[in-house]
This record gives sequence, structure tokens and C-alpha cells, in this order.
Amino acid sequence: MKRHGNRAAACTVALSGLMAGGALFGGTDAVQAQEMKTAATYQESPDPYKDYSTLDAYLGDDVWTRFYRYYRLEWGNAAAPADPNAPPSAREGWPSTPQTTPPMPFTEWPYGGSTAIGVTRPNSIDSPLMAAIGNTDVGKWMSDSHIQLYGWINAGANLSNNHTHPGGNAPAAYDYTPNTAQLDQFVVYLERLPDTVQTDHVDWGFRISGLYGENYRYTTAFGIFSEQLLRHNSVNGYDMPMVYGELYLPQPAQGLLLRLGRFISLPDIEAQLAPNNYMYSHSMAYSFDNYTNTGLQATLAATKNIFLQFGVTLGSDTAPWNYGQRLPNQFPNPLYPGSTYLRDPGNQPSFTGCLRYQTDSGHDNVYLCADALNNAQWGYNNLQWTGATYYHRFNDKWHISTEAYTLSQDHVPNLDNPNAAAFITNGGTPFSPQNGFAFNAPNAAHCGSTTKLSCTARSVAFLEYLNYRWTDLDNVSFRSEFYDDMQGQRTGTKTRYVEFGLGWQHWFSPQVYIRPEFTYYRSLDLPAFNGNSNAGIAPNHSNAYIAAADIIWKF
Repeated sequence: MKRHGNRAAACTVALSGLMAGGALFGGTDAVQAQEMKTAATYQESPDPYKDYSTLDAYLGDDVWTRFYRYYRLEWGNAAAPADPNAPPSAREGWPSTPQTTPPMPFTEWPYGGSTAIGVTRPNSIDSPLMAAIGNTDVGKWMSDSHIQLYGWINAGANLSNNHTHPGGNAPAAYDYTPNTAQLDQFVVYLERLPDTVQTDHVDWGFRISGLYGENYRYTTAFGIFSEQLLRHNSVNGYDMPMVYGELYLPQPAQGLLLRLGRFISLPDIEAQLAPNNYMYSHSMAYSFDNYTNTGLQATLAATKNIFLQFGVTLGSDTAPWNYGQRLPNQFPNPLYPGSTYLRDPGNQPSFTGCLRYQTDSGHDNVYLCADALNNAQWGYNNLQWTGATYYHRFNDKWHISTEAYTLSQDHVPNLDNPNAAAFITNGGTPFSPQNGFAFNAPNAAHCGSTTKLSCTARSVAFLEYLNYRWTDLDNVSFRSEFYDDMQGQRTGTKTRYVEFGLGWQHWFSPQVYIRPEFTYYRSLDLPAFNGNSNAGIAPNHSNAYIAAADIIWKF
């Protein structure tokens, strides 16, 4: 090794002296044996970045040593050692991959409901755990079967001008309790990625995910472990936000991928899973969006540039077994006059359609989506989402990600009408306390009238991330957004918001990184911060200043 060059040279001189002395005294065999031993001691250590074939020799034999050494190997590097014999990672002639991880949270411009077509190979996740068990019988079987087990731990803390515990930072989300540290998410994936680069055979995949931590509050679907949030308001909880199977057909056109199960909702720049985001906190646009869909989603690569998506799901953020279930109506009223009502009126056949276009250079990407549309009846999270994202890469250093959407629900009870408010309190709606919604029930609306019993609740969002690739291990993001909660149904306050955030993503390796940030929120019409709706504490701050940071440690 270069750092041992002088030491090795000195050893060579000493070894020559020994050889000469040994020859004089007839001990040639002993000297040669010593020479071989010394040369082995001072020969250059295996370096998989220079010679990939030495990876196993570098890692060693036992699992824990391999686990530790894999972290040590990648520390300070922006990528794993490259296997020169690996097949191409993208289809020939496919649009250029616009980003790298690190320092960005993704390589392809994001789209949902599908494993990325044309750029996915099996066993492509860089996982210290899989490297650690790679020479065991179980690890070899998993590798041969293209099955991977991996995950991460994500924890963070914040300082804020708000002080109400818990929940005083809300409607700022994810770090919603001020001046505290928390386990955001401990996540494990078991998955098989289909090979979407090849075009000669049908392939398949699946993902089973488990999540524990504070972030379960945002992934929870009504009827799937939801009592933690709705009956107990637990700080930490568990969820399985993705449980699905996939089938990839290389024809028709440039490939068709079918996904069946529970999966992350399609649109948005951001995602629930920590490594998929620029910053620790999330925009308000994402925080009050739909999170997961359950059903069948099809993604067709009509050409290498144009993807079409069509899906059929049962609403948003609701368990399929809620479909058709009815509950006794404890307080019949003009909004729900029958003796029973649906447990979740939003759980109904819903339709998704999206169009994605990307240029050959990968510099521009437009993604238009209408997600989980149905009759828009007020449901657990029955959001009628229509909007678009646009990504533009200026050069190797700069890119921008933008999003605009509107979402709505109809027949939302009017809190400005005393009768409608009484219907909720006395058990006259599916989301009354009597039906298990002791905490975190879907909000009603402020319709701006004391005579209407209900109205359409709508929100409009405009969001942008401006990103600068400082180094191969550093990204700086500036986030700005405008959010208009027109009837207060999403955030609990009928007001407009502006938000500005500056975040830095620093990677120590592809497996470990931190994301310090500072965000400023302002509600323009009414105070919206430093309250707690579950405790009956009204917000009294119009400004929120939040400094926060988290760490993501992958395994």
C-alpha cells in the first residue's frame, strides 16, 4: 500500500540482509520461508474499489465482521464497489438517468405504483446486511433467488418557537411535537425486484415492508393497525405501508408492469420512507395528501419516453375489508338519515390515470396524475387528487422539482353550523367518537356559512425544491410552497400558508447520512400553530420557526 511504502522498503532491505546471512550459514530454506511470510504480511491489502474480485477476501468470513467491514469499505465513498461483470443497469437507448444516490434521494425522477421500468435489475440494492450474509447458505439462496432483506433506522430532533406538547408544531408534520427527539422510523424490507431491463421473458417481484416509529401516524390506513392512532394516539406505532406483488411483461410496447396490493400513492415529489426525500421534514403539500392505495395498478411503457398508468383501488388509506361494512347510526340526521351508515364511505371503487413524459437527455420530466377518483364522498382520507410534477435538470450541479395539485372531498359536515357539529358529537357520522375515533378523526370543514350542513372541502398546493449538488456526498435543498386550506378540512384551520425551508443532506457513505435543516412557516389568515386538537388546545401562533436534523442509518 502507498501509505506503507517506506515501511515495506525497509523490510525489503532487512530481508535482503537475512538472505545474505542465511546463505553464508547454509539456511537458505529457512530464509525463503521467512521471505514468503514477510511478503505476505506487507503485501497490499484487498481493495474492492480497485479489484472487485477481492471483495470477499476484504470482508472476511463471519457475519459480524463482514457487516462492520462493509460499512468501513464504503465510508467516505459515494458508491459501492462496481462489479465489472454486472449486466447493464439500463436498457440501451433508454433516457439518461438524471441523478445519482448519493447525494440525491433518487436516481430516476420519481413516479409511483411501479418498479422503475427499463432501469431495474434484481439484487440491485446496496445492502450491508446482504453483504454480511453473502457467504452463508441463507445468503447464497437469497442471492440466487434475487431476494433481498434490508432497511434503515431514522431518528431526529427539533427546536421550535412552539411549546405545546405533544403536537405543537402541527400542521408542520413529521417533527410535529416541538423541542423533542424521536425515533422517526425503523423500517425493514423483504423484496424481490423484477428485471425490467431485459425484454425476453416475464419476470416477477414483491415487497413486504414493516415500519415502526413516530411516522406511522402518516402511513396509517383506516382498519390496518389503526387503533394505535385512532383509539390511543400512541406516539410510536407500527404499520406495513407496502405489501404487494408485481408481474412484469416485456410486451406489450416497451413493457407492462402490474402491481397488486397496498402501495404508496402515485403522485408527489416526496414519499413516506425517509431515504426517498430531500429533507427531514415534509412539505405541507405532502403532509396532507393521500398516502397509500390498495388495489391493482398498471404501468405501461408506451415508448421509452411516454409511460401510461391506470389503476383501480378502494379509495385511499383504507383497508379493503372496510368495503361495504355498515355501522349503526346512533344519531340519525339530515346528513346520515338512515339507521346505518357505511363504516368508511370513501372505501369504494376508485380510478387512477397518469401520464409521464421524459426527454431522452433526462433533463425534463412531466408527470400528470389523477389519483383515486370516485364520487368524492367524505371518507377517512378519500381525497380526489389531480395535479402534476415537473422536474428539470439545469446541469450536473442544479435541478428543480416542482409540484401543483388540488384535492377535494364532498359532503363534508360544516363545523360552522351548530347542528352539523352536533351530528358529529352525538354519533351521527361514521367518524364520530362513538365509532372508535377518540383521536385524530378526519376533520370536518368550515364552510363559511351557518346554514349549510355540508360543503365541498378543497385544498390547493404549489411546491418547489431547488437543489444544488455541492459535492458527490452533499446536496443543498431550498423548499418553498404555498398551501391554501380553503375550508380547513386538511390542517384544521381555514387559512393560507407559506413555507420556506433550507436543508443540507450530507452523506458519510451510501449507508449513513444526516439532514440538518431550518424551516419557517406562516399562516396568513388565522393562527394555526402551537395547538393540539386532540387536547382541545386552540392554536395561537401564526409563525413557526423549526430547526431540525435527523440521521438515516441503512443496513
